[in-house]
Amino acid sequence: MGQFDGKVAVVTGAARGIGRSIAERLAREGADVAICDLQAEWLAETASAIQALGRKALPVAVNVGNGESVTACIAEVMKVFGRVDIMVNNAGITKDGLLVRMSDDDWDAVLQVNLKGTFLFTRAVAKVMMKQRSGAIVNIASVIGLIGNAGQCNYAASKAGVIALTKSTAKELASRGVRVNAIAPGFISSKMTDALSQEVRDQMLKAIPLACFGTPEDIAKAVTFLASEEASYVTGQTLSVNGGMVM
Repeated sequence: MGQFDGKVAVVTGAARGIGRSIAERLAREGADVAICDLQAEWLAETASAIQALGRKALPVAVNVGNGESVTACIAEVMKVFGRVDIMVNNAGITKDGLLVRMSDDDWDAVLQVNLKGTFLFTRAVAKVMMKQRSGAIVNIASVIGLIGNAGQCNYAASKAGVIALTKSTAKELASRGVRVNAIAPGFISSKMTDALSQEVRDQMLKAIPLACFGTPEDIAKAVTFLASEEASYVTGQTLSVNGGMVM
């Protein structure tokens, strides 16, 4: 018996990386999972992994920054599963560049996906969860939203906004039994970090007291905790998972 048996989770950006690890972890704990990404065909491997665990997977193509697309996504989830117990807002992009050279388009694109996407999905599932009088929303922010980073003013602003959105929605939804929390990952192993030179990797590791990169599974474990009854008295919080990089 898993702790999420009979529950339904929605995970955005679930085709790869952190999102895929989160979706698979929730399935291992018993949840049926609606997996969302920009293209449905990107989700085939995640869907297969969830089904291999004996859980149902619903791949949904969605543009997280588009209100109509998000509304249609949650409507499909409700048609298939009839409820939403866990919402994980993981979808995110970067378009890095120095402030003075950053285009309006690069600013808008990052805020559209990272912040507006989180708002749109939160708004959509909040209506469902409030009627259920239960639910857990977990937003994936970033250490960069806490400390900022040169060359990432758009990304930092979007993730700081996610943290502030988390606090406000937690206050609004608490009386209806809905909890809202965020996770701020540090440097997580990915294809991007694997492609870095050893010199750059060594420099990054110097900033991490535990002297190693995190893994997508580290974030998935934190999501599992915040979505579970083990965190029933936790809301409006940002959990840093960064090897001690920010204290």
